[in-house]
Amino acid sequence: MYISETSVRVRYSETDQMGYVYYGNYAAYFEVARVESLRQLGMTYRELEEMGIMMPVLENKSKYIAPALYDDELRIVTTIREKPGVRIRFEYEISNAKGQLIHQGETLLVFVNKKTGRPCRPPEAFDRVLEPYFK
Repeated sequence: MYISETSVRVRYSETDQMGYVYYGNYAAYFEVARVESLRQLGMTYRELEEMGIMMPVLENKSKYIAPALYDDELRIVTTIREKPGVRIRFEYEISNAKGQLIHQGETLLVFVNKKTGRPCRPPEAFDRVLEPYFK
């Protein structure tokens, strides 16, 4: 299992009239956490794209527990529980600065060969960096 952590600060433009983070912005927070998770692992999205791999989202799930507010610093814990095959599942837990769990989510992505547009296995380099976490 691989676990990483990143943080984001809620910007005013991400809130609605009630001062809560607009629900659609959680998908963007998931993307920030996912990209940083891979970067902390030692593999960037850019590198995957340069290897001819795209990773479109197949599923996006969210559970809203409590609101995030303007200027809150959010801690996002990202977990990959299973070694990826053609698909990779990321789980997210978002907490506020008080440590209160306010949101849970999940995205399922698929590795796609840029040339063929077909699903494929992740590159060997990606498997190598994840291998120590799934022994």
